[in-house]
Amino acid sequence: MNQQREKFSSRLGFILISAGCAIGLGNVWKFPYITGQYGGAAFVLIYILFLILLGIPILVAELSVGRASQKSVAMSMDILEPKGTKWHYFKYFAMAGNYLLMMFYTSVAGWMLYYFIKMASGGFVGLDKDSVAGIFGSMLQSPGLMAGFMIAVVLIGFGICSRGLQKGVEKITKVMMLLLLLLMVILAVRSIFLEGGEEGLRFYLTPNFSALKENGILQVLFAALGQAFFTLSIGMGAIAIFGSYIDRSRSLTGEGIFITILDTMVALMAGLIIFPACFAYGISPDAGPSLIFITLPNVFNAMPGGRLWGTLFFLFMCFAALSTVIAVFENIISFGTDLTNASRKKVVAINLVAIIILSLPCVLGFNLLSGIQPLGAGSSVLDLEDFIVSNNILPLGSVVYVLFCTWKIGWGWDNFMAEANSGKGLKFPRFIRLYVQWLLPLIVLFVFVMGYKSLFFS
Repeated sequence: MNQQREKFSSRLGFILISAGCAIGLGNVWKFPYITGQYGGAAFVLIYILFLILLGIPILVAELSVGRASQKSVAMSMDILEPKGTKWHYFKYFAMAGNYLLMMFYTSVAGWMLYYFIKMASGGFVGLDKDSVAGIFGSMLQSPGLMAGFMIAVVLIGFGICSRGLQKGVEKITKVMMLLLLLLMVILAVRSIFLEGGEEGLRFYLTPNFSALKENGILQVLFAALGQAFFTLSIGMGAIAIFGSYIDRSRSLTGEGIFITILDTMVALMAGLIIFPACFAYGISPDAGPSLIFITLPNVFNAMPGGRLWGTLFFLFMCFAALSTVIAVFENIISFGTDLTNASRKKVVAINLVAIIILSLPCVLGFNLLSGIQPLGAGSSVLDLEDFIVSNNILPLGSVVYVLFCTWKIGWGWDNFMAEANSGKGLKFPRFIRLYVQWLLPLIVLFVFVMGYKSLFFS
């Protein structure tokens, strides 16, 4: 594996898998409820602005570091940094992010799997609102049930990765992603034409700027920034790994834009599925994380053919979750093989056990350890892990990638431009150097600091 690095068999494979890493529960679980919380379309506009101004340049920087080094984040900066500099210490921060993300992501992916099976087997048929809410509550109170589904997700993810890049990761993710996109279109069309859904479309697509004032503009900016980084999975090497698996036939700006468009399209379509349905059945769209697990099963129950639509929806959620799990597991495996020269199978076996053990605090945080409320009353271990990744590791890691690619004491602007622009396709513009080098990191750090201030000192 290490002597001859495996490559993607096709450009479509690279784009779908990179997008699959970006497309996940951030788009379809987190994006709709955060949008609902922060006033709909006005929040969506800020989020898209952050993706264009911040997300794409950072995505290109991360892909460039991966492709130039032909290594995961474990060794990429060791190879590219000037002699005597310490950029390579970033690897520990980045890999902590990958592990931390999987410590709660595997549990939520397990919830999706449980709900898919429950919906398909008719477990929600004929239940009233309280009974539907009761299913979610009793799942959270069952550590054995949650651990079982979390372990199933870990086994599926590592099982696919153990088959290698082309035969496992690329082959399976391609099929999952194409099915995911097809399912989204079917569900969005169904939802848009629901009677009474127009109000939901209005809420989602018409900006209401007074909602920004109500929530506090800085709080909204912080949420939009965190969401932009979370949805693209930038800042911890999870995207850089796929740069290391591609050749230099195409420039990276166009590929980065492609990945961002696919990712954003899925997030926006998730809103088209969820908001018309909520308004059609008189359910609040700002229900928080329970939107998917309590609100939507009620909607499907009230809908003609709801069991089928609900089953398709949770199948799509499983695909979204698993595409990210597989991508991040691939990064963790490559980290292990790059660092130790151990075989893929050995690294898979060690990490399979490690991820299961590390994921248990999140599972137990809803029941046996529910007394631990790290971010204040009502918060859980999951909230803390999500906060560390989304609001700390991803934005700060993104700043490191940008500085590494633009500073003379790092890899440097000329090296970055040569790598990003080698091959056919859209080139990274030279004239935005000052913006990328100075303004972009300052914007990220300003929103990061102000977000902390509003979160803990407001």
